[in-house]
Amino acid sequence: MPDRKIAFLVAAEGIERVELTEPWKAVADAGYEPVLLSPEKGEVQTFNHLTAAEKATVDQAVGDASVDDFAALVLPGGVANPDALRTDAKAVAFVKSFMDSGKPVAAICHAPWTLVEADVVRGKRMTSWPSLQTDLRNAGAEWVDETVVTDGNLITSRKPDDLPAFSKTLLGALG
Repeated sequence: MPDRKIAFLVAAEGIERVELTEPWKAVADAGYEPVLLSPEKGEVQTFNHLTAAEKATVDQAVGDASVDDFAALVLPGGVANPDALRTDAKAVAFVKSFMDSGKPVAAICHAPWTLVEADVVRGKRMTSWPSLQTDLRNAGAEWVDETVVTDGNLITSRKPDDLPAFSKTLLGALG
């Protein structure tokens, strides 16, 4: 059921573990089906900051996924994860299509880099890890330092400490 599936899009490595696992648990506990997407099938490597943590198995390659199959998109952070993701044309196209669909898109920490690459932040009020504020402003966004910011279908948060508010806001957007 597409209205119950939530896409989590990550690169092969550099994913901040808690930014994947905490929203994943929140949507699963709320009765949704989280689905892990990545540019390639196989496993992805999560991290606790710069230390490798557990691996996760990819459910579907992003190039084989359709926005129509999902109710929302979650973009976890970590520095290397969105930096790699924004170089993958299929991942960037998927993110752009999701933003254009009007369905909820939730990005935390460094994840907005992928949104910048998809050219979907112009005119949006949003937050991120502080080091991205210049990139976001240069891409036309209004950057603010707040726990969670919602602008239309876009939900953004700054860091792992914001995860409770981030997950709650995502679930609220899902109804």
